[in-house]
Amino acid sequence: MNSSILLDIGQLRIGMYVQLDVNWLQHPFPVGSFRIASQEQIATLRELGLKEVRYVPEKSDPQWRDPDSARNAAPDVVDDAANAASSDPTPEAISPDADPGVDWRRRLIEEQNRALAVCDQHFTEATRQFHAVERAVQDQPAQARAKVDGLVSGCVSDVLEHGESVIRLLSEGVGERSGQHPVNVTVLCLLLGRALGMDMDELTDVGTAALIHDIGKIKLPSNLRYSRTSMPLVERARYETHVEQSVDFARKMGCSQAVLAAVARHHEMADGSGFPARLSGSELGRMGQMLALVNLYDRMCNPANGVDALTPHEVLAVMFSQLKSRFDPVVLGAFIRIMGVYPPGSVVQLVNDRYAIVISVNSSRPLRPKVIVHDPEIPKEDALLLDLETVPELGIRRSLKPSQLPRESLEYLSPRQRICYFFERAVPAGPREADP
Repeated sequence: MNSSILLDIGQLRIGMYVQLDVNWLQHPFPVGSFRIASQEQIATLRELGLKEVRYVPEKSDPQWRDPDSARNAAPDVVDDAANAASSDPTPEAISPDADPGVDWRRRLIEEQNRALAVCDQHFTEATRQFHAVERAVQDQPAQARAKVDGLVSGCVSDVLEHGESVIRLLSEGVGERSGQHPVNVTVLCLLLGRALGMDMDELTDVGTAALIHDIGKIKLPSNLRYSRTSMPLVERARYETHVEQSVDFARKMGCSQAVLAAVARHHEMADGSGFPARLSGSELGRMGQMLALVNLYDRMCNPANGVDALTPHEVLAVMFSQLKSRFDPVVLGAFIRIMGVYPPGSVVQLVNDRYAIVISVNSSRPLRPKVIVHDPEIPKEDALLLDLETVPELGIRRSLKPSQLPRESLEYLSPRQRICYFFERAVPAGPREADP
């Protein structure tokens, strides 16, 4: 049994597991129970005006599992800056209506929404630029090339400058529809290329190939732009001509031989089952292998017929268990590492039986994504991201289809009908939360 003890706020230390006896609106943490991971968290608890906090020895780090060691800890010394701040409070701090917890939570929600809005905006602008490329490519290939170069170079610079990158699930319906697939593929190819150690020139080539790999489809009637298993042979043959058309447009834009080769091979598979040339193995080249894999991943997540869509977790599972022979093992392994076992957009059940949706994955810590948890006590617009990296005791039990969710959880989590991704700079992990 995990008994708790009231402890003076000055005796809190990193590694202690605490339970907050306050309403969720009165504190800024995603959940009310967590293991303290930083001095910043202790400072935040002080700012809430708490004098005592309940701590659980059994769930704390080993050095704090003996209650006497916690009780005998010397009172922590607040630094001079903190003392000065407390002796000269701001008008907001002395307002009788001020609620530090509500203010903290509001700020975190605003930051969370702001970060999503930035990613949504970048993705939307990228899809608009791609749409402009489509309009220009037939009559003004040089202008189309300039737009491609501007978009890809900006993305490459961001990927290289971000350090650790987070793959972020975007809002429903973000961006122009015609640009969603090429921008998704570009984003994931760049992150995959970085994981494989590509330099700036190589990333620029693979990003360019990813963005324009399907541009030849503008020469096809709308009903033939997407593959269907039941396609008559005549229609399938016409559909497959989009590869040659895409290469032709890339050539007119003056793209490099590496880009032309990758575009030509974006439907080839390592086992020879692809098209149009039935290449296999190393014949695809590294960029062709990458583009073919990411292209298929996104098409399985976002098929033309939404009824056939698989969740991101299901797609990775199928690729690894049933389609493994179609991909280079090094490329597939790197892709699974950056996406995580549960890529953004996956609907999951946690080990405490709560339902959640994966929102983002840090490519350097892919097994512990950030999620939104269905909590009936918290309105969905006030839900904070829960970083599973900081919760070793709270993992994912299984992946689910959205149709398996209870109605209340389905409405709360709002699984996306179309999965769109962008990347953002990784930030340090937050509090080590426990079971919500």
